[in-house]
Amino acid sequence: MLKKIMVIEDDPDIMEVLEYILRSEGYEVITSVDGEECAHLAEILPDLILMDIRLKPPGQNGDMICLRLKSAAETKCFPVILLSAEHDLPAISRSCGADGYLSKPFDLAVLTDKVRHILTNRVPIKS
Repeated sequence: MLKKIMVIEDDPDIMEVLEYILRSEGYEVITSVDGEECAHLAEILPDLILMDIRLKPPGQNGDMICLRLKSAAETKCFPVILLSAEHDLPAISRSCGADGYLSKPFDLAVLTDKVRHILTNRVPIKS
């Protein structure tokens, strides 16, 4: 069974690259431009969430979505990697409980290594 990655990114070009790279690495990819799908994690059961911090309105920013997920018992088990060009990304990631971060622009090899590392070292979610 393919590992499932949810990508939350509002930039269509970055979304296209992420989706292409992750699918070529053998992952199933679910996409979202605003994070609304996070309300359905119990049905989707992603193995990992890659999320941009600065999402266009009307949605919340990725760090706020991450904080909400990590604060709830039923969703804190989903690993989150934040993506952003923010200069204080390490601090933002720590403050919202993200499992990792990747600065934009990112190296594709670093992205795939980080994804592989988190997916290999995490405890599976029981459905």
